[in-house]
Amino acid sequence: MNNILFWLSDNLSWLTIPTVSITVTDVLEILILAFLVYNLLLWIQNTRAWSLLKGMAILAGCIALVYLLQMTTLMYLVNRIVDIAITAAVVVFHPEIRRALERLGERPFFSGLFQFGDSDKNVSERFSDKTINEIVNASVEMSKVKTGALIVIEQNTRLEEYERTGIMLDSIVTSQLLINIFEHNTPLHDGAVIIKGNRITAATCYLPLSDNMMLNKALGTRHRAGVGISEETDSKTVIVSEETGAISVAYKGELKHGISSEELKQQLEILQNKSVAPRKFRFWKGRAKNEA
Repeated sequence: MNNILFWLSDNLSWLTIPTVSITVTDVLEILILAFLVYNLLLWIQNTRAWSLLKGMAILAGCIALVYLLQMTTLMYLVNRIVDIAITAAVVVFHPEIRRALERLGERPFFSGLFQFGDSDKNVSERFSDKTINEIVNASVEMSKVKTGALIVIEQNTRLEEYERTGIMLDSIVTSQLLINIFEHNTPLHDGAVIIKGNRITAATCYLPLSDNMMLNKALGTRHRAGVGISEETDSKTVIVSEETGAISVAYKGELKHGISSEELKQQLEILQNKSVAPRKFRFWKGRAKNEA
């Protein structure tokens, strides 16, 4: 206990309140830093980097404990590894950093700070009941004739990275359009369809393949791609087998194989997040994004 108290007194002695006056510039600097940190955390929370950041926070806590208990061997290793870890973090977060810089260059700065449109209500519903019925109907019809299909439904993690690998559509979700896209010998049948809200944003998209060795060896590339995108993002993927016509759903790295149309509808209704709440004009746009 005495060692802990001595460590706190030696290392936290700098935490003293300076006897200087706070100017308007200081207040403005604090507000700017708070704004940047808040938006950085908000952006990270909606990407794959959020899980990695939580893991790094746990690792940082373990390192702090090592220094607190004066574990000399582990302290030596930490001092040698820290430089490599910083470089490794940049490599790991490279896709997210690239996308953030792209969005910073594409979007006006003040449009992310103020919100003027749709100020009467906040609709957190991801897609309508009609979209659910269209996806279910298309999946059932393609299952009957054994037409392979791969339909990715976006949630919180944005899928622009995968949309760019395909052909942009921006079309309303209908069963006829989905069936026509995946019809054999059509230009768009190869690859995945990405759905955001009530619209098909892109087709023929390439998805990462899962390297999970526990998956059934009888499953083909289509199923491994569906599981792969669910491992990388929080999206839910509907898969129709070309060999058996079975309908499957991949979510969070898990595959539910051979489900019925009713089960598929239930899965999509869970994803729908159906709720409508009134709201007023807000100055801080980013906050309402995760209020629910």
